[in-house]
Amino acid sequence: MVKNDKHNILIISGTCFPAQFPRALRCTELAIEFAKQGHNVTVYAKLGTFDYSDFEVKYNVKIKNIERFLPDRENSDGIKTLTFFQRILNRLLRFLINYPDIEMMFRIPGIIKKEKDVECLITIAVPHSNHWGAALAKWRNKTNFPKKWIADCGDPCMGNPNYTPPFYFKYLEKWFCKEVNYITVPIEEAKKAYYSEFSHKIKVIPQGFNFDSLNKYSGIISNEIVTFAYAGALYPRVRNPRPFLEYLVTVRKPFKFILYTSNKSLIEPYIEQLGNNIECRDYIERAVLIYELSKMDFLVNFENISAIQSPSKLIDYAYTERPILSVGNVIQKNIIDEFLEKNYINRMNISIDNYRIENIANDFLKLIN
Repeated sequence: MVKNDKHNILIISGTCFPAQFPRALRCTELAIEFAKQGHNVTVYAKLGTFDYSDFEVKYNVKIKNIERFLPDRENSDGIKTLTFFQRILNRLLRFLINYPDIEMMFRIPGIIKKEKDVECLITIAVPHSNHWGAALAKWRNKTNFPKKWIADCGDPCMGNPNYTPPFYFKYLEKWFCKEVNYITVPIEEAKKAYYSEFSHKIKVIPQGFNFDSLNKYSGIISNEIVTFAYAGALYPRVRNPRPFLEYLVTVRKPFKFILYTSNKSLIEPYIEQLGNNIECRDYIERAVLIYELSKMDFLVNFENISAIQSPSKLIDYAYTERPILSVGNVIQKNIIDEFLEKNYINRMNISIDNYRIENIANDFLKLIN
């Protein structure tokens, strides 16, 4: 553990607990661990209707809502209340002006001004407007700005390989990169997605979790037929299951492929062809999901198209200690066949020690100190 005095830490995130998004988990896990180590922690996020009274008492973390005017796509409670017109407006303006997240840029300066004696500010993106808002706050009042500011970036903005932002966003990105003390990214390869003049500020701090609060199945895996699962989002360009599903259609031995995802449109064309061999389920709470995954013969990872991003689900996969089949756009039939025969010589190997929240929080505290 890093030896230090108590710090007043302010974390500003898009969402936090009970949301299960990677950035919400980043915010929540850090806040809990900082408080556990004796620091004073305040979290601001888009909260919704969830009651945080018990959470604040249990973890000694202050949770505050970011008041907004614009209708948003998501709150921490996961309840979406957008009308049809608002959804259309979001879609039209999201690309041009980062709508509705752009409002965060103008809400955050008031939050920083209101919170006194903050020693470290951690802004978590996405949305990237969290960073822009902190830069605006610093520009308005450098005297009372926190001593240290860390911009945590799960995904890049201008260097994101999955979409091309408007060219003028680069001025906002360079602005916050110039003002911030440190930029943290989850993997080494992600450094390439940022402007080289700021590379000296970039530190690699992976996603972190408290594994002590999780349970996994400890019995013998004895599924009647080989059973495997995937959990997470699916996208046409980034994590498209189509090549894998098309190969599974040709497999003649029985199996069960279970997917926990909200993106069912990419799977529906194959449900009739695969019949009882495939099952699509809704998301469930993370701790329950991990226990269910630990009962599988193996787990499936659909690779990103770029090495600068890595899905945080791989950490949960590693905790289950189940073999991981990593699938790219080019299908390696022989390796899939090996897994279906329970031969895991080509399994993906990940050590969870690199992702323990105690170590991750201490990496942040080294930057603060």
